[in-house]
Amino acid sequence: MTSDLDLTQYKALSFDCYGTLIDWETGIAEVLGQWARVQGLDLSDEELLLAYGDHEAAIEREAPTTRYPDVLATAFRRLGDGLGRQVSQEWAQRLGDSVPDWPAFPDSADALARLARHYKLIIVSNVHRDGFAGSNRQLRGDFAAIITAEDVGGYKPADNHFRALYATLTDLGIDRSELLHVAQSLFHDHVVAKREGLPSVWIDRRHDRSGQGATPEPSAEWSYNLRFDSMAEFADAVDEAFSG
Repeated sequence: MTSDLDLTQYKALSFDCYGTLIDWETGIAEVLGQWARVQGLDLSDEELLLAYGDHEAAIEREAPTTRYPDVLATAFRRLGDGLGRQVSQEWAQRLGDSVPDWPAFPDSADALARLARHYKLIIVSNVHRDGFAGSNRQLRGDFAAIITAEDVGGYKPADNHFRALYATLTDLGIDRSELLHVAQSLFHDHVVAKREGLPSVWIDRRHDRSGQGATPEPSAEWSYNLRFDSMAEFADAVDEAFSG
């Protein structure tokens, strides 16, 4: 999907972080893959991520105030149950504690620095405060606001983050019509963008792979206005729009 969206009309960008800026699938697969090898399971990273993803989303629906490290640990245990293997407390905690170690996509930090010349940047993320603080040591982002699941007591695609986001925009003196949402996940973010009537940019990080990986299939209608394979491509388009 494409559009003639005028990128110069916006004053703020709200970002999903994990999947868009941070390579959460590589981070999760690093732990799941090590565990699977110890268990003698011949499963690829993609197979493990696919088996894992629905468990995480289910826990976030069932217990929305649970801190993200505990969501990760519980989802890991459920994955093990489904595969007929026990996940020890040590392994569960290893995944729960791993968020700050998940790698940034190579283009994220530079793209954020370029975008910050044109917009206020806001994080709306399904993690906890300490986890994002660790990630931002890699991103080095200059964010006007950071909204986490721990702050709002819920997980996307519920609307908790976006209620907080609109209040943040008011504090920043920015109208909702001046906000553009940027995200990889159709399930977590572009479903909400459609529901909220927000213009959005899809950073299709999985463009060269089939399937949804650790992200469930979208549970409702979704939409986006612009699509890019990477944050670098998006930042290029923004720079071109403002220079033109």
